[in-house]
Amino acid sequence: MHQCKLWKSIFICLITIACGTVAHARPNIIWIFSDDHAYQTIGAYNGRFASLDPSPHIDRLAQQGMRFDRSYVSNSICGPARATILTGKHSHMNGFMDNFSRFDGTQQTFPKLLQQAGYLTALIGKWHLESKPIGFDHWDILPDQGHYYNPDFINADGKYRLTGYVSEIITEKSIEWLNQRDTSKPFMLMMQHKAPHREWSPAPKYLTLYDDVTMPEPDTLFDDYNNRASPARNQDMSIAKSMTYGKDLKIQERDEKDAFSRRVLKRMQPDQIQAWNAAYQPKNDAFLAANLEGEELVRWKYQRYLKDYLRCTKSVDDSIGAVMAWLEEAGLAENTIVFYSSDQGFYMGEHGWFDKRFMYEESFRTPLIARWPGQIPAGSVNTDLVQNIDMASTFLELAGAPVPEDLQGISILPLLKGETPADWRDSLYYHYYEYPGHHSVRRHEGVFNKRYKLIRYYGKDVVDGEEWELFDLERDPSELMSVYSNPEYASKLAEMKTLLVDLRGKYGVTEENTQPIRGKRKKP
Repeated sequence: MHQCKLWKSIFICLITIACGTVAHARPNIIWIFSDDHAYQTIGAYNGRFASLDPSPHIDRLAQQGMRFDRSYVSNSICGPARATILTGKHSHMNGFMDNFSRFDGTQQTFPKLLQQAGYLTALIGKWHLESKPIGFDHWDILPDQGHYYNPDFINADGKYRLTGYVSEIITEKSIEWLNQRDTSKPFMLMMQHKAPHREWSPAPKYLTLYDDVTMPEPDTLFDDYNNRASPARNQDMSIAKSMTYGKDLKIQERDEKDAFSRRVLKRMQPDQIQAWNAAYQPKNDAFLAANLEGEELVRWKYQRYLKDYLRCTKSVDDSIGAVMAWLEEAGLAENTIVFYSSDQGFYMGEHGWFDKRFMYEESFRTPLIARWPGQIPAGSVNTDLVQNIDMASTFLELAGAPVPEDLQGISILPLLKGETPADWRDSLYYHYYEYPGHHSVRRHEGVFNKRYKLIRYYGKDVVDGEEWELFDLERDPSELMSVYSNPEYASKLAEMKTLLVDLRGKYGVTEENTQPIRGKRKKP
């Protein structure tokens, strides 16, 4: 009799969980995603900006959870990174290889699978995949890149404009959805910021932040690009030559053709314009009077760029603080796993650059931090190789949903709990496709195994149609000296080339499926 009652109780419990009436049976998931946020600017990563305390709320996430020190992307550019998160597959498998692509929303994505598993799904903020989102119970997105000031949004009812600053509006929208959601179901919220994407327009309250600070320069600000393949020299993403005075540096007086900045100022409210001019004009006047040249001009551009960039990330950090405060007040902090990451890394003057795209460390590597009280050891650091293809599998396993066999990533749930499986990967595959395109970074693929990185540039725009680089990051962490032709590395080179062949085979890379399909979008 006693056993019958016990089995009856278990049966009722299982039915209750399956029906979703036990609100906290499975964890809620919040994925906070920014655009171009460099790991080296986050205090928790102890980079050269840590003393400025640029990210107190992100740092608190790391203190209460886990910081990943070897988190990487499979294709360092905005849209493809987002498609990879959604599908758990490399770009050549999900069809979104560059920012000229259009995402096929009919394919399998983790939000659809979470819906089938009983989760509410919401997407708020930057989308940048051209097609309308599918698999979300609620979505409210920025068209294309979006605007920092008084942004337009698109939802199921159409397009509309709001007054305010984009990072603050995305936060308000996210918290509003959290307050109004169906509380009988677990939820997955993707809160995706535009910031700190180029052109780095700060919120009014942060326009003068860091005015009295001199930003530390990287050792490679004046890199000469010797000892590497030609693409490092032939890019168009240098602070010295590629930054525009109007769009990037906010000095319209030096850029008569700067239609972009005129459009930005045109959409501002009078009080916003007043604050903008009060912040920038005195500094601009001083710059024009100084008539800088050569290295001094590059240094001035670097300071303007870094300060505006970090002013933008400050608003993202505020957003994280607001969401974490909401979770505490709602009593959901213990049963919600919060991730913070970026679609790729970014150059903060390293090699004299801004932007991303290359397989070099600053853009290949991305921040990844996770907090889940009682499950993730507080203050822990993981050094295993993880990649953005892993996130779809991770979300599904967290939800207790089946993980399809065709996903190319691996759930990082064991790592989050402090356990590294014996068969965890020891190498990564990378492939960048967008050439010809913005910033003139040549197509390339490569492999990485924690110490050695092999990169193959290919196409008619590189020497003899193919160039190679091999870096030993233990001896050369700044990747300044390719040892591809060094006879001392001959055996290691052969090993890495074999690894490239093996990973191409593992991920189904062929000459046919790595040709981007152009012409589906009006613009990148």
